[in-house]
Amino acid sequence: MYSSSLADAPAVREPLHAPVAHLVRGGVIEGIHYGSVVVLDADGEVRLQLGDVEVACYPRSALKPLQAVAMVRAGLPLDGELLSLAAASHSGEERHLAGARRILELADVSEDDLRNVTDLPFDPVVRDAWVREGRLPSRLAQNCSGKHAAMLYTCKLNDWSLEDYLDPAHPLQRAIAEIVEDLTGQRIARVTVDGCGAPLFSVSLHGLARAAARITTAPAGTPEARVADAMREHAEMASGAGRDVAALMRAVPGLLAKDGFEGVEVAALPDGRAVAVKIADGANRARIPVTAAALARAGVDPDLLGEFAGEPLLGGGEPVGSVRPVRALDPVAAAAHA
Repeated sequence: MYSSSLADAPAVREPLHAPVAHLVRGGVIEGIHYGSVVVLDADGEVRLQLGDVEVACYPRSALKPLQAVAMVRAGLPLDGELLSLAAASHSGEERHLAGARRILELADVSEDDLRNVTDLPFDPVVRDAWVREGRLPSRLAQNCSGKHAAMLYTCKLNDWSLEDYLDPAHPLQRAIAEIVEDLTGQRIARVTVDGCGAPLFSVSLHGLARAAARITTAPAGTPEARVADAMREHAEMASGAGRDVAALMRAVPGLLAKDGFEGVEVAALPDGRAVAVKIADGANRARIPVTAAALARAGVDPDLLGEFAGEPLLGGGEPVGSVRPVRALDPVAAAAHA
């Protein structure tokens, strides 16, 4: 049963982003990353907000857990590694390709039925090896192939057409849109096309955090819990070896996290505490330290987050600075000024 009391769609306008991280070199602020951050308490109340967390934004791949929940609600029978892959922005490793092939086999369809774009593997090391071997871009190698294979499987199970499964008016995409609104608690502002070719729904950063919290606090056995369990237990299938989002889930017990292009990240704990981050310029170098700082503000032990402080800035090959979250994201500084 879906909520009939959805909030209005977020406003579509220029976001009023705020400084969220400083690029500090030799003790001088050399650059500033702007963005928006929201931190929710376990009861859903906003503990901290920076920037513009109510304006419409595109979560990009951070929306994939919601898409996976929608597919499970529509009958997708996957669990474990394959369900994690259905919510993945994978690196293109052989295990990811094998998993996507397995989903296609279960659906009794082929790679030719996929409608995502062709691409090389996302991970630079995997991509370089792929090129050295003379392999060409493919739909299977593209980082969203697990999601698209799961979309085809969901369509087969419901006797929905396959050729147009990416059309926003298709029953699958209408079902996904309904779940996005249900979990975020708000109407979708705009619909466009994501990089892979799938419909992309615009919601607020606050709504995205709220949806992640609803997924991690759902009762065992529900579609939400199945997706959360699969992604947490098989974090490398939802991303890849060496990816920061997988490392973050391993470091913080019970954490569900998902990144998205253009500097987006959402993360939630089993008790409902959640954070969502958008870096205005899309910079990954700011995304992960800002996310870690937001999690610390949510009450996560900072000792668990030490490896996510960000890569050092180098001068002559030696560390001379770093990307540092602003003071408002520092739990120690915030406590001192409380």
